[in-house]
Amino acid sequence: MKTYAYKILDSQRIRLQANVHRLPGDAVRPVIVFIHGGALMMGDRKMTPKAGSLLQALLDAGYVVVSIDYRLAPQVKLPAIIDDVRDACNWVRERGPELFRVNPDELFVMGQSAGGYLTLMTGFRVQPRPRALVSFWGYGDIAGEWYSRPDPFYRQQPLVTKEEADESGGMKLYLYCRQQGLWPKVLTGHDPDAEPRAFDPFCPVRNVTREYPPTLLIHGTKDTDVPYQLSVQMANELAGKSVAHQFVTIPDGGHGFDKRNADVAARTYQQVVEFLNQHRSW
Repeated sequence: MKTYAYKILDSQRIRLQANVHRLPGDAVRPVIVFIHGGALMMGDRKMTPKAGSLLQALLDAGYVVVSIDYRLAPQVKLPAIIDDVRDACNWVRERGPELFRVNPDELFVMGQSAGGYLTLMTGFRVQPRPRALVSFWGYGDIAGEWYSRPDPFYRQQPLVTKEEADESGGMKLYLYCRQQGLWPKVLTGHDPDAEPRAFDPFCPVRNVTREYPPTLLIHGTKDTDVPYQLSVQMANELAGKSVAHQFVTIPDGGHGFDKRNADVAARTYQQVVEFLNQHRSW
């Protein structure tokens, strides 16, 4: 693995970094920009290649994986985060051939949860468009009731005060936002009830056209963080616009895989590789 700074913001003294994973060899390979989850408030680029992992499956299939960091809320709003993802894709296309021997015309984007959301955003915010997208338990809508209303599941946990959220950030801030239905407002500065159209640029489901990239959606039916219906909604929109897509449903699946469903994870990762291979230029 090698680490590069793909974006430097002098005014804020911030270096946004990317970890590049590839197996040995000089062959020019297709590349996947991988976007981590964490509600756009947490998380980082770290991925570990190990037997049974998504990263290892992608590497074994001949892909280079570029896992990126991006700025997080509340320090920045959503437009800045989207800019970071777009700039990362541009950097991979421009510098990737020289630095880590990838084909810039074979760029795919993949992410989990909030990273799945950002993946879907690249389908209309990144040019040239990625060859294909893979969204694990992601979402195409950020203004719906699931995010803009107090969430019953999260309100079962001890309520977080605004003071705690402001002081701690991270998971405390996320819990506060979900318990109070404030995530869309915190991330964008707009109220989805008073300014519904302000969310048009930030909802992939509202921006699907026939030119949208082929998309693979993966979601568990018992996801308590991002409702399964969010991927159903996105799949319906893709179908309505005649966009090539697949939808992998994980029966009784939650928000992610763990050791208890390692077999399901392995089968799903194989489906991911098959989907990517279908949309390579070869």
